[in-house]
Amino acid sequence: MNKKGTLYVISTPIGNRDDITMRALHILAKCDIIASEDTRHSGMLLSHYGIKGHYLSYNDKNKNRRIPLIVNMLNEGKSIGLISDAGTPLISDPGYGLINAAIDANIDVVPVPGASSVLTALVGSGLPTDSFIFFGFLPKKGKKKALILQSIAHAWQTSILFESPFRIQKTLQLILEHCGNRKVVLARELTKIHEEFIRGYVEEMIIRIKEGNVKLKGEFVILIEGNNA
Repeated sequence: MNKKGTLYVISTPIGNRDDITMRALHILAKCDIIASEDTRHSGMLLSHYGIKGHYLSYNDKNKNRRIPLIVNMLNEGKSIGLISDAGTPLISDPGYGLINAAIDANIDVVPVPGASSVLTALVGSGLPTDSFIFFGFLPKKGKKKALILQSIAHAWQTSILFESPFRIQKTLQLILEHCGNRKVVLARELTKIHEEFIRGYVEEMIIRIKEGNVKLKGEFVILIEGNNA
């Protein structure tokens, strides 16, 4: 009977390529298959480190077809590395179903930690770090969106969201309406040359964006102070 393979959940850089770990490079080099959201992007990234892997796309569109295929390869003894386009897989990323399927099949799942935009933004924000809640991207509409905004309004912890540059102003307006004029931090281009932390109150941030004083490029991490009332 063949020994089952291992599913490695491997963090990659969120911007600065020097942030990858030696352990991640070692494991990526020995994996039989590298499952990634965008194989072209991953191929270019890993070629920078001299790694020539065998790639398999795994993303939101094909995950239902890919999960049984990947689990079957793991059962055959292949080692597979799961990576995202940037940062830690499963954080606002489609890897959850694959991890659970692997666990159900008694396959070892090994996290290989590294860069995370959530933690990078948090430790540089100046907001409390002892307890926080991460909500990912705010849904575009519906009951879930209202429930998340309500949760942020009542949370005493620092709340963290991801947002696109196209929706950042609208999302800040919603935060103002539901949470009041709290301290917020906008983090962008993390670990890159133009890394920026923009600190202030929600009303001030909205005005700065309207006046063109915030560069709307790349995804934002929004950090919101807790409700200390």
